[in-house]
Amino acid sequence: MLHKDPTFAQWARAKGFDAYGPFGPWIDTEADPTEAHVRTVLNGAERQNYALADMIFPPARLVSLLSRDMTLLPGDLIACGTSLGVGTMKEAENEISVTIDGLGTLSNRFVQ
Repeated sequence: MLHKDPTFAQWARAKGFDAYGPFGPWIDTEADPTEAHVRTVLNGAERQNYALADMIFPPARLVSLLSRDMTLLPGDLIACGTSLGVGTMKEAENEISVTIDGLGTLSNRFVQ
């Protein structure tokens, strides 16, 4: 939808529409992000497989940077973005699954 409008460059707004941020089925407040490993599968093909500790801005660094400009409260979620490899979704119908070791898998099917 938004990729068709070159004037819409603000990704915080682009990713903040109602129903655009699926989280769940729960948030694990005891998880150690330095040990977490993420695997993304798009339409049955693995697109990403990486440790959060290997991100350009690891979770602890993101918390540090964000807390300079805003108050972070218990229960706040920080969307870290994604690592390389997810690519574009060219199919009319897609299914994406994201697995984080120890937390589970979140799968979504959508039609463009």
